[in-house]
Amino acid sequence: MAIEKAKLESQDILDSLAGVVTSFSTYPNDEVLQHIPEFLVSEFQGERGELWLWDETSNSLYLVHSAGKSAERRLDYVPSGEGALGKVAETHRSIENVNLTLFSAEDQEFARKNGFNFISCYPLLSGGRTLLGTLAVYTETNASPALLSLWRTYSEMCNIKVPDVFAAQQQQKQITQLSLLFEATRLLNSTLDLAELLELILKIARQEVKADRGSVFLVDAKQKELWSIVAFGLDHQEIRMPWGKGIAGRVAETAETVNIENAYEHPAFEPSFDQRFNYQTRSLLGMPIRHYTGEVVGVIQLLNKTTGNRFTEEDEDFLSKLSGHMAMALENARLHRESLEKQRMEKELALARGIQRSLLPDQPPVIPGFELAVANEPCFECGGDYYDFLHLGPQSLLLVVADVEGKGVSSALVMSNLQATLRALVMHLHSLEVLALSLNEMIYNDTKSEKYLSCFLGLVDTRRNGLHYINAGHVPPILVDGATGTHTFLEEGGTVIGLFPKTDYTRGTAQLKAGDILVCCTDGILEACNQNDEEFGSEKLAAAVLRHRHKTSQGIIEAVLAEVNHWCDGIQADDKVLMVMKVNSDGTITRSESNLPKPELT
Repeated sequence: MAIEKAKLESQDILDSLAGVVTSFSTYPNDEVLQHIPEFLVSEFQGERGELWLWDETSNSLYLVHSAGKSAERRLDYVPSGEGALGKVAETHRSIENVNLTLFSAEDQEFARKNGFNFISCYPLLSGGRTLLGTLAVYTETNASPALLSLWRTYSEMCNIKVPDVFAAQQQQKQITQLSLLFEATRLLNSTLDLAELLELILKIARQEVKADRGSVFLVDAKQKELWSIVAFGLDHQEIRMPWGKGIAGRVAETAETVNIENAYEHPAFEPSFDQRFNYQTRSLLGMPIRHYTGEVVGVIQLLNKTTGNRFTEEDEDFLSKLSGHMAMALENARLHRESLEKQRMEKELALARGIQRSLLPDQPPVIPGFELAVANEPCFECGGDYYDFLHLGPQSLLLVVADVEGKGVSSALVMSNLQATLRALVMHLHSLEVLALSLNEMIYNDTKSEKYLSCFLGLVDTRRNGLHYINAGHVPPILVDGATGTHTFLEEGGTVIGLFPKTDYTRGTAQLKAGDILVCCTDGILEACNQNDEEFGSEKLAAAVLRHRHKTSQGIIEAVLAEVNHWCDGIQADDKVLMVMKVNSDGTITRSESNLPKPELT
């Protein structure tokens, strides 16, 4: 397919370009870039071809791939504006058949040493504006107009292919990072041993950001100290320091990220730690670990980037996403550790009950225009009923009620897994259907159908008084019309969570009006039996809510529970959760159910 130098015919050009296009389509994305300069030499008569990529952080071009005649360079990077390559990067304009002696001393030296006299260089732009890199061709003699036209056309092809390669690489990186975040979430439920748990999470962080060593420090508010329980590469030797001392102490005190290329140039760096552990710190990244309240509960510190001179913004972004999961792990493990210290002689069930209760909200949130109340009555010391209120934005609230099959410690552990998994998923997903699908897949993979659960997910649009929901095999919530007294069962959704893989779910909608009441519960309410083994049931529940609809949400709950307890003579055979939401004001927009907007989860 190579073109003879004696003559460039139009058909030769077309055939050669077509062959390159075909070749591009056969290479994996991670191999395309290295073939771009190779084609300049093998197919398009360049004596040497180079592909340079743009680095926004350093405002420079970096040589990534070359082909053809070998060449000696003093540097493999070029700042913007310097030399032939830097001019192209700065102006975003091509140059063709330009003598290298017209540029910088570096270009002149490069020409003298390697026998190249002329350069043609083309910017690679995304969307015609954003610089991705440059494509350079070196020759000993002037290239013909036909050859320049061929290079020009080839650079336009690369302008299309290179952004696609970058997009595919970025997409794969995001998928990989998301998988790592989900893996970290599963690790939260694998152990409550603080050191073991954080060592696993730190391992993921080190592997992703390519750090040589790392450590995690906990904030001891009482002692005004930081202390380490995980320090990879330091044989778990405990480190303690006061707030404000060292870079980790500075991060804990200021809650600001520190990302430096040379640790010894930072005034807060303590060389004594290097001396103590016989180590040489170069680049360093320290980031706060924040609780959902914003409080700094720990610091993660990574040392010596193994694939560059310093940690990148992408590294910071990944650790920022991981930080929330680490904070949850720190909080849960810390509570467990303190509970062990104070109640060493308590039985396993009492300990499990305390952990489980810490996972549930203490009280419903206050939402203007809405009134929320909830009651939770476990049958045993720990159970599998679950409820939650998740703020997804200033005008979106996710209501969750779930019931794990069975009772006792095993169901409580699944409930704990559900809470961690759900809170991790809502941080990254933007669809109620995808949330239910992902929740099903993750619970199924964890329990292998040995444990499953029913779940109701209700997304309340507080600005428009809209309700979007998915009922995954759960007791159908009841929506009572406050004006007419009629009621509707919310059944749209799908099957239970965790029993079958690859299950689809559909979304239901409802428009809420002033006076409407949404009632969610677990089957412990409906299956409460009297002496004749007659269940309380959905219709009795709806009738009870209707009778007490003029009361507050908390008043409705108290009245309904009193009727249920009277029905079953106070005998409780199952866990009970009862959640009531009462609408106190009309939405600013009235729409039919079919036209309800679909708010994003995040």
